[in-house]
Amino acid sequence: MQFRLLFAALLATLSATAQTLPILSQNPTSLRWYRVKTPHFNVLYPQGFEQPALRTAQRLEQVYEPVSAGLGRRPRPLSVILQNQTSVSNGFATLYPRRSEFFTAPPQDPSLLGTLNWLDLLAVHEYRHIVQYEKALQGYGRVLYTLLGAQGLGFPTQIVTPGWFLEGDAVGTETILTNSGRGRIPAFELNTRTNLLTRKPFSYAKAVGGSFRDNVPNHYELGYFLTTKLKRTYGPDAWSKSLNRIYTQFPIYPFSFSNGLKQTTKSGENPKGTRVDDLYSESVADLIETWKKKQESLTITPATMYPVSAEKAKTPRPVFTNYRNPQYITDSTILCVKSGLGDIQQLVLLSRNGVEKRVYTQGLIIENPDMFSATPEKACWIENRYDPRWGQQVFAEVRVLDLASGKLTRLTHRTRYKAVALSPDNRKLIAVRNETDFQNRLVVLDAQTGRELTILPNPTNNQYIHPRWFDAETVVTVTLSEQGKTIELIDTRNGQKRALLPVSQTNLSNPQPYTNAFVLYNSPQSGIDNIYAVNVATGKTSQVTSRPFGAYHAALSSASSRGQYIAFQDFNTHGFRIAEMPLDPATWPPVDRPGTAVDQTTRYFGPLLNGGTQTVPPIATDSVPPLPVSAPERYRRLSHPLNIYSWGPTFSSNGQALNVGLQSQDLLATTQITAGYTYNQSEQVGAFAANLSYQGLYPVLDLGFQSGNRRTSYYLDRVNPLDSLRTDTWRYNQVSAGVRLPFQLTQSRFNQSANLSAYYGFLQVSGYDLPGRLFTEAGNGYLHTMTYGANYALTLRQSRRDVGPRLGFAVSTQVRSTPFAQSGELTGLQWGSAMNVYLPGIGKHHFMQLRGAYQYQWGTPDAQKLYRFQASVLYPRGAPYVPFDNLVVVGGDYRLPLADMHLSLTRLLYIQRIKGGVFTDYARGNSNQVRYDNRGVARAIVPFSSYDWTVGADLSFVFNPLRLRTPLELGLRTTYSIRTGQYLLQPLVLDIGF
Repeated sequence: MQFRLLFAALLATLSATAQTLPILSQNPTSLRWYRVKTPHFNVLYPQGFEQPALRTAQRLEQVYEPVSAGLGRRPRPLSVILQNQTSVSNGFATLYPRRSEFFTAPPQDPSLLGTLNWLDLLAVHEYRHIVQYEKALQGYGRVLYTLLGAQGLGFPTQIVTPGWFLEGDAVGTETILTNSGRGRIPAFELNTRTNLLTRKPFSYAKAVGGSFRDNVPNHYELGYFLTTKLKRTYGPDAWSKSLNRIYTQFPIYPFSFSNGLKQTTKSGENPKGTRVDDLYSESVADLIETWKKKQESLTITPATMYPVSAEKAKTPRPVFTNYRNPQYITDSTILCVKSGLGDIQQLVLLSRNGVEKRVYTQGLIIENPDMFSATPEKACWIENRYDPRWGQQVFAEVRVLDLASGKLTRLTHRTRYKAVALSPDNRKLIAVRNETDFQNRLVVLDAQTGRELTILPNPTNNQYIHPRWFDAETVVTVTLSEQGKTIELIDTRNGQKRALLPVSQTNLSNPQPYTNAFVLYNSPQSGIDNIYAVNVATGKTSQVTSRPFGAYHAALSSASSRGQYIAFQDFNTHGFRIAEMPLDPATWPPVDRPGTAVDQTTRYFGPLLNGGTQTVPPIATDSVPPLPVSAPERYRRLSHPLNIYSWGPTFSSNGQALNVGLQSQDLLATTQITAGYTYNQSEQVGAFAANLSYQGLYPVLDLGFQSGNRRTSYYLDRVNPLDSLRTDTWRYNQVSAGVRLPFQLTQSRFNQSANLSAYYGFLQVSGYDLPGRLFTEAGNGYLHTMTYGANYALTLRQSRRDVGPRLGFAVSTQVRSTPFAQSGELTGLQWGSAMNVYLPGIGKHHFMQLRGAYQYQWGTPDAQKLYRFQASVLYPRGAPYVPFDNLVVVGGDYRLPLADMHLSLTRLLYIQRIKGGVFTDYARGNSNQVRYDNRGVARAIVPFSSYDWTVGADLSFVFNPLRLRTPLELGLRTTYSIRTGQYLLQPLVLDIGF
């Protein structure tokens, strides 16, 4: 009994430990950086990217006024980092620290890019976010920023202001200020348009919070329509006025955004004003009326759907599942890409008789998943691959799958291809390669070796999108230039080009040859994305399909006794499906060529243009004005390590510590620094703490320091009743230094990572006046420790409906010791290893976890010289930790979704899912226990053995509080100890979401 009480006291005592700062994504150390400046921007770029950087700096300076005008705010100078080592197409603006980053590789996705230059699109969209953040720098936003820095400004921009406003307003800005933009692209609005015309509108809570079953459009799409609706109704400065009120009104409460909107929109015609819920309802009604009129005028071409095996989920409606990019394998079988809320991305074979067969699971890191190519023998696609150490260095490699044998080949290594297509004879590939200097190349590859056979000339650096083989020597591709898009035939032998269509702002995509006489392609010129055809000889165009919501990705069967057919993606509220119809050019109605046809796209933003309501003219997208830019200068990371972005108080994740201090991160994410005062609420003492992490080298270098007080309580008599509790406050200085090697090994459908670490710790204690010492305390003097760690994890990627990884494992080991202990000093050694195995459960989205761990601790039998480390393995849940010399722990979990729902409880709570789980943990250990007499004197060492066995159940809820977009997961856990017969009920925090 004394043994257990002693170590229960040990568990309650908190040790001062150094904080490990997170690993950020860096570029290789060898990459040199440069900088150019304009009056409002500081543009950082890697060596070799000078010309695109100068152009981007001028474009940013050009859009400074137009992008700022709509919100009436002129932001402070901004740093923009151009990342050219990654093949991922993306961009972001953030406050942590304040900056914007552009991932410069242009995408192949026409619903994102439209007809814009990629860096121009990022300049407008991402800079609008900076303007939004700057807008919050007023009223209580300015007060919070003064007190807390970026984390204070994050409250009005990330919590009070809904995410749909931030992204929707940015999409609206890119739409109005450019000749393209997502608000002009029918594919962008496809989800909303289809839902509103085929089913009852979702509640506002569901539209914001999402669903585990249905297709809920994302916050970009929702936000574009809501922000545009308000400007259409109340004028282009309506949001500026509303935000002025929202950010200055007191007190601040959960629905102050909606109330601020309501107060701003009050008028004689609208005496009650417009709340957020009202804005949503009015937008939905407006869109339904607009789109119904459009749909009523359509003449639909009939098509037959291939049967599929989409998940049902206990409702009449199937779970939202997409089947995309059909490729004929035979005249009656189609290979396509399947993905959805319940399925990670995979290739499946569909047949007319309803059989669906999985061919290969790709996972979710495929570059442009809609774009893959197949013949009856092989399939190929582009797959992203990370550099093991440098998170900003992401390659795009060609994968080839033999459909007969199932053999997968990694055809290229550490390359930057963005699209690829097989030749009909499987001997060659045509691929788009994006260089680190922003040059775009069309490349012919050997399909067996991956060797580059031909690099086609591209003197004007046009962008090539969705290339396909037209015949044995010619390819057809969409070409994007500064003037717009066209479709070209390019001879791979000599690079000669022939345009099939006039260059225009029509958003062309997915060309597909048909008998060398036609090229089929996607176009939204009718206002809905459909498939069109251009006659190669005459240039005349025809419309091939007219579907209710859109038709994409044409594929052609071989001629057979039943004729020739065309397959394509058709869309409905359940997702994309593969449709098929006979191929008969005689039935195709002629239409005007792109660029000459009347634009029939639904322009929801239209009233904001040409009607006197737009206060700023659109920026030109075909040229960049020669605005002043400074001469390039070298930018050295080590010369700019300090970049403080947050200050003031923060809470630790366990809620037991309050920190007041500074947070710093340099612009290139190599140096992190935190420094400040930490107050331990459990012990009611404080300390100064500082941490430095330099991540610009291959190993991550960490340094930490703490200096302050600790408080320890200790029972002196060691026998029942324990009535001699003594408390002492003592002082410590602690230094930790070490290295980490983080490795990102993810590929295909498996997440993979590994980490190695080694840390030295030094602890100096003074003023420790208790007559005894807890085994986890050093007492007066010095303690030197070394900690070595290694872990590896491989887990199958999860779909949204999965409650955990359904395949994989994770292993870890840690050794902690006192190797520098001198004679008479404290000595300790601990080795702990653990393994978790993840397996599929009975249901599709259930998962099972099996767990095993072993921990060994050694220390001198002399209790005066024994030092014990904290636990390095998971002890049975619900039982107090006992640090045995030898400890074995085994356990298991089974987790499953119990119910998916769309339950709104007023405006406070939206519940999406209920989860359940059961678990059991068992631990057995043995130690050499020190036996004391009644005077507390050690008399003997005797062996001691015991166990703990607990079982329990979890019930948790996935919900969105206060109309926030990010869900939380909280619940309750009940645990029963088989050894003691006691029950324990405790709250369960599984995901705080932020």
